Amino acid sequence: MKAGIHPNYNKAIVKCACGNTFETGSVKDELKVEICSECHPFFTGRQKLVDTGGRVERFKRKYGMKDSE
Repeated sequence: MKAGIHPNYNKAIVKCACGNTFETGSVKDELKVEICSECHPFFTGRQKLVDTGGRVERFKRKYGMKDSE
């Protein structure tokens, strides 16, 4: 490796939107993320389904599908 061309690798603080913080290594001092292992559905086992703007209903109307009752 050539000397003097690589960035410095530092300890970085990662801040999640849920409020969780932890340390990792990065070339930046601070990282901001939207989702982490404390709030991700795969790791927590809690599934959050958000139907923004009626997407499912719009899809069913578009393709002529009916609700199964």
